[in-house]
Amino acid sequence: MAASPVVLGIESSCDETGAGIVQGGRLLAHVVASSMDEHARFGGVVPEIAARAHLHAFNPVVHRALDQAGLRADQLDAVAVTTGPGLSGALQVGLAGAKTLAYALGVPLYGVHHLAGHVAADTLEHGPLPEPCVVLVVSGGHTSLLLVRDLVREPILHLGDTLDDAAGECFDKVARVFGLPYPGGPAIDRAARGGNPKAVTFPRPLTGGPRGQDPYAYSFSFSGLKTAAARWAEGHRQRGERLPVADGAASLQEAVADVLTRKAVAACTEYDVKTLVVVGGVAANSRVRALAERRCASAGIELRVPPMTLCTDNGAMIAAVGDLLVRAGAEPAPRHGLTIDPSAPLEYATLHPTAH
Repeated sequence: MAASPVVLGIESSCDETGAGIVQGGRLLAHVVASSMDEHARFGGVVPEIAARAHLHAFNPVVHRALDQAGLRADQLDAVAVTTGPGLSGALQVGLAGAKTLAYALGVPLYGVHHLAGHVAADTLEHGPLPEPCVVLVVSGGHTSLLLVRDLVREPILHLGDTLDDAAGECFDKVARVFGLPYPGGPAIDRAARGGNPKAVTFPRPLTGGPRGQDPYAYSFSFSGLKTAAARWAEGHRQRGERLPVADGAASLQEAVADVLTRKAVAACTEYDVKTLVVVGGVAANSRVRALAERRCASAGIELRVPPMTLCTDNGAMIAAVGDLLVRAGAEPAPRHGLTIDPSAPLEYATLHPTAH
């Protein structure tokens, strides 16, 4: 029997340049270069800095991935690359590099939706996704509840999405108000360890009722929670009081984790799905993981969460989608004209926008 194809994945949608290599569902290499430190002094990602960092990191990251896998470039059978959503300049750098590699090696090129990559990241740790499964995607820019059947063959059903600020965005913005460093998610998590999660009664947005009575039952909104936390902090400062950052962080984290896990478990119950997969950068949050574990155990639902290193943006997750596409016999991207879509909705795992 012939060996499974070897797929290189490239991720450059934001501030991480990632390269991963996957063969037959097995992770062979996983390398990430982050420009996060360069953005920290601005309190967020600066698109021009990110694009320049990708230019500098692309070749070294790909070479390190090949070395880690013990492969030569001419042993690759396909290249997969994030074509959206993300920062326009950052995506362009990754796509240009991936096109160059694919054309030079004479191998097919696949455009991949960034969020489908997050979903596929779990397969590298736990094997094929159960069909169907509910997937909670939580990251800096996205919070979505999805019903996934066959990730690369069938359309992805959105049960609910964020209406304004995503969970990770809420963490970043509130961390700044609390005087914590960027990125806000890990900073909030660290600060919360010394706090009381019941110290502040922050709101639980859009938790009004069951789906049949509430059109927003599986939607998310963290803008109001962000504002409530900012006003709480402002009130302390106006009164000249020391801001109890640990209690504020713990209470904020509890509110976010409560909303995310409550809706996710409810979706599994309504759709009679026995597996919940939690992916994305916020899946690394300790309270989100702990509360998801407790609530899934109580409801008899299997919980799958990728390891921490595969939660944040990386090339391995894009290679995982590419690997599934190749093995499913999916059509590769056109040899010419493949472009990016910085605001692409998640409909299919493949994303092959073309210039007109």
